[in-house]
Amino acid sequence: MKTTTKLWIGLGVLAILSPIGLYVPALCKAGSAWGEWTPDEVHGLVGFIPKGLEKLGALWKAPLINYTLKGWENHGATHMGIAYIISAIIGIGLCIGLAFVVGKILSKKDKNHG
Repeated sequence: MKTTTKLWIGLGVLAILSPIGLYVPALCKAGSAWGEWTPDEVHGLVGFIPKGLEKLGALWKAPLINYTLKGWENHGATHMGIAYIISAIIGIGLCIGLAFVVGKILSKKDKNHG
C-alpha cells in the first residue's frame, strides 16, 4: 500500500473519530473539551482571565462555531457528531489546499532561482 493511501486512510479515520471530543467530556461530565474554554469558563476554573486571553479572545471568530452548522446546535448528539465529522473534513481540506498552494508558490520560486 502506498504511503499516500495510508495517509488518506489515517486522515479519514481521524475525521470519523473526531466526535469523540464531543462524547467523552459529556460522558465524564467534564464540561467543555480540554482547552476549548470560553474566557468565562477559564475564570471559573482558575479565578481570573489571563490578560492575553482577555485581549485576544475576541480577535478570532470560528467559521463553524462549536464545530457545527448554523441551526444544528440543539438537534442532539447525532447531529453534533455529523457536524464534527463535516468540520473535520472541511479542516482537512483547507489544510491540504493551503499546503498545495504554498507548495506551488515555493516550487515556482525555486524554478525561477535555480
